[in-house]
Amino acid sequence: MSKRNNLESGAVPQAEAPPTESTLSPLQFVAPTEFVELPSNGVGYPEGHPLCGKDTIEIRFMTAKDEDILSSRALLKKGLAVERFMDNIIVDKSLKASQILVGDRNAMLIAARISGYGADYETQVGCPSCGEKEHFTFDLNNKTVDESRVNDKLNLTKNEDGNFVTKMPLSNFTLVFKLLTGEDESYLSQLTLKKSKTKDADALFSDQYKRMIVSIEGHTERKVINHYVNNMPTLDSRHLRACYSEATPSVTVTEKFVCSSCNHEEDMEVPFTADFFWPDR
Repeated sequence: MSKRNNLESGAVPQAEAPPTESTLSPLQFVAPTEFVELPSNGVGYPEGHPLCGKDTIEIRFMTAKDEDILSSRALLKKGLAVERFMDNIIVDKSLKASQILVGDRNAMLIAARISGYGADYETQVGCPSCGEKEHFTFDLNNKTVDESRVNDKLNLTKNEDGNFVTKMPLSNFTLVFKLLTGEDESYLSQLTLKKSKTKDADALFSDQYKRMIVSIEGHTERKVINHYVNNMPTLDSRHLRACYSEATPSVTVTEKFVCSSCNHEEDMEVPFTADFFWPDR
């Protein structure tokens, strides 16, 4: 016996499902991602931090939306454009750019810049000798990575909290310090801007020390730390700067610069100026 169709049997035909957003667009494209190697290798982050012990972070390639963020007048005026941009390209949304160490942030910025505009970065630099300005091109692939290090000669060690410990040479105090994050860098920049109109405009080192020191001889009170910093002997200050330089992971891009005006030669480090993400400005 032959089967009857639905119309013959009196069944009501089902209406077709409305087109979804995916069927309306013939172009299905997801921005690619990449894993950026972290100069810190996860060192310097406290236990429980998303990057503690991790050697890479996943970020998206730059998109038109990212260019909108970087070009936003409101965000630029507030100094938030790059921060919002970095938050937008991080794949793990539980992680904020402000929580990332400065050296790791720079590695992310370089990788993002390459994905958006290529490895050649042309900018204007001034000759350190004669001051003459000229256009110069950096190859962002030509980077040097310095990892975080401990140092026996400096009595520099690392503790279980991701912080670093050293003994100051003159005061003989045991000092614990942390590595600075994007949040710390932003705070210090705003503080410097605020102090630029006061007599405290030259407090660059002491402000940074107050931000990075966690404890002195076990004392964590800010009043105690600030008092020590304000009275820190120069020998202790130089020692702390040396320790921080050893402990801080970094990524740099340098090229041999030869001035066309005075023939001065020098290894020039890439400047993270405004046109790093706005090459056409």
